[in-house]
Amino acid sequence: MFVELMPLLAGRTVLITVAKVDDNTLRVNVIPRAKPDENPALTTPLTYSGSPEELDAELGKHLADYAQVHQQTGSTLAEAKATMEAAAKAAQEEAKRKSEERKKATQKPPVTPTGGPGAAPISTAEPVPSSPSVGTLGLFPAIVPEPTTTQSKGGLAL
Repeated sequence: MFVELMPLLAGRTVLITVAKVDDNTLRVNVIPRAKPDENPALTTPLTYSGSPEELDAELGKHLADYAQVHQQTGSTLAEAKATMEAAAKAAQEEAKRKSEERKKATQKPPVTPTGGPGAAPISTAEPVPSSPSVGTLGLFPAIVPEPTTTQSKGGLAL
């Protein structure tokens, strides 16, 4: 029984309680204590009940299985924790990179096209029409010449 407990005892304390249930039955509890930085899931106790003969014959096997599962759970939890920490770090780095890209994009000076030396500056104002048109609204009314009337005889204009 104690040989099977050795892997479970590596770096931790294990409490073992034995209680008499009735005249022919005993209950054994094996309770590992968690380390301060360890997941509480690793403190799940093993409880086994049976006659003293059954406990002598089978408790060692059950302890060996329990110790193996306990070690696997501990390593799985450690792997999951390391994976989550790596994923969190990668997400933080990605967010920082995107933030820096956005900051750089907003800090770029506006690009001004140049036509070379002596070129006239490019205007972004709307073109002014060369002649006033009917229906144009503005500050001053448009002056539109009135159409002239002609009299026609035989389809020819005079």
